[in-house]
Amino acid sequence: MSCRAARRLSEKLGRRGVFLLIIGVGKTSWGVSFLVAPPPAQGLEFLTQFCGLRHWSWLWIVCGLITAASAFLRIGRDGWGFLAALIPPTVWAFAYTVAVISGDYSRGGFVAAWYATSHIGVILWAAWVPEHSVPPAPRPARRGKAI
Repeated sequence: MSCRAARRLSEKLGRRGVFLLIIGVGKTSWGVSFLVAPPPAQGLEFLTQFCGLRHWSWLWIVCGLITAASAFLRIGRDGWGFLAALIPPTVWAFAYTVAVISGDYSRGGFVAAWYATSHIGVILWAAWVPEHSVPPAPRPARRGKAI
């Protein structure tokens, strides 16, 4: 029964919707982890000068919820979900880049590159992939007379 429900949900959401749902749940979970047990703010000093990581966690949570909710919208209206998914990793990548430039966190360049590729790049790619971009399966060869 659960497989049938998952298959039905997957068919309803489509590939873009499934992606948004997965990313949205992940971003929300990441934000909740900052609330429950905030990590050291190493490399994020640019952000923590404005407010603590517990406050910044709400950026991840709210954007994650918007992203997950957008999974249930029609294609063309789900753009807000992709935009919301881009905001937190962009802010974090910017903060780590600032930390490298200021000399506070030399490893921040690698973390910023990771956010730029594994998060921002993948989200942008998924936003531009059409729902039905898979080419149709090739037809089997027809039996007949050779010329």
